[in-house]
Amino acid sequence: MFFLVAGVALLLLKYLQIGFVADWSWWWVLSPFALAVVWWTWADATGYTKRKAMEKMDQKKRDRIEKQREALGIKPKRR
Repeated sequence: MFFLVAGVALLLLKYLQIGFVADWSWWWVLSPFALAVVWWTWADATGYTKRKAMEKMDQKKRDRIEKQREALGIKPKRR
């Protein structure tokens, strides 16, 4: 996501001829988009994306269980 935001910002600066980015080559301005593609390819190939999604779902599940226990008046488990 960072690469996309940086890419859009650089693209706008280059297009509007603002600041020092106006003198840069288009290759430098568009490089964050290429880096975003590389990042997403790596993340999908290694399972990073899926692992993060599963961790998020597990946390929601733990929070929901904890909320139900509190509603029933059961003390939370200590580890």
